[in-house]
Amino acid sequence: MEDVLDVYRRPQDGLFPLVCMDECQKQLTDEVRSPLPTRPGHPECFDTEYRRNGTCDLFMFSAPLLGWRRVAVTERRTQLDWAGQIKRLVDEDFPEAERIVLVMDNLNTHSPASLYEAFEPAEAKRIWDKLEIHHTPKHGSWLNMAEIELSVLNGHGLPERVPTMEAMRREVAAWEKRRNNAEAKIDWRFTTADARIKLKRLYPKIEY
Repeated sequence: MEDVLDVYRRPQDGLFPLVCMDECQKQLTDEVRSPLPTRPGHPECFDTEYRRNGTCDLFMFSAPLLGWRRVAVTERRTQLDWAGQIKRLVDEDFPEAERIVLVMDNLNTHSPASLYEAFEPAEAKRIWDKLEIHHTPKHGSWLNMAEIELSVLNGHGLPERVPTMEAMRREVAAWEKRRNNAEAKIDWRFTTADARIKLKRLYPKIEY
């Protein structure tokens, strides 16, 4: 925990950009009946019943000090999916960086093994060497600022029902563009000093 909190206190450095990464699954749902349109004194009405159209996965990459984020919508989140997104992060999102400071959880797909599964050894090592990894602790996903971005997307960026992958990509792209144009940033204030006071119960008790 303190490792991640200390990383968040670093000043912005263009050669070592801070990026937080998180992912989530979204259910695709469609209406079974056409909504009733708005009319004077009455909002648009939707039927509580809906049709399930499978699921998709969202990969969120957020640079909180830059007010930048990118969201990829994929069919699944396998080793190959993660590896492809990391290659894009290195080669397209921050190609000038000496090393990307990447904060993410310790999911089993978030490892160099996934890169070696997807690419030739030399390419896998090249990509991995461009990363400085900092894992959030178990049960500490709230420390990942990309989770905040996903909450904003889910709460204020997406309709209640999105029927298809194509529709999800359109909705996500529109939200991403709005947030990036606004350069929306996260004002993270929780520090290591705060953790030692407010989360004292999580630290080992040392008896002398």
